[in-house]
Amino acid sequence: MGIFGKRRSREERAAEIAGKVADGKGFYGRMTRAALGGEDFARLQQTMDAYNSGINVQQLLATGAPTVSAVVVSISDTGKLVNFDPIVDLVVQPSSAVADRIALQTIVSKLRIPRTGDQVLLIADPTRPGGYLYAGDGTAR
Repeated sequence: MGIFGKRRSREERAAEIAGKVADGKGFYGRMTRAALGGEDFARLQQTMDAYNSGINVQQLLATGAPTVSAVVVSISDTGKLVNFDPIVDLVVQPSSAVADRIALQTIVSKLRIPRTGDQVLLIADPTRPGGYLYAGDGTAR
């Protein structure tokens, strides 16, 4: 315990600052928004959303949330990277014949970029009813 309250690790503090920057709150967020401008700040927010969805998927898989298999219909690069891993636009067709195609923007491993026709896993998004998150190709990592 520090003099002024609970002592946090560098990772916890960095995650807090990154969240504030993406939300445009606090000193760092306001300065980032002013320096980048509207269009670039919106790109930053999209990148942070993709990163956070990857973390949410890992947590959901760890708790045993059910997955849905789907086939990749198309994939395109957005030109954005997070830790050198690309963010892509995916269009997938769930295995159930009733479901429509689903468009996702997600981060994928540069070592395991899915191709058209590949089988991938989706997981239901708890924050958006009816929405899905990309959960990888289902192979051990």
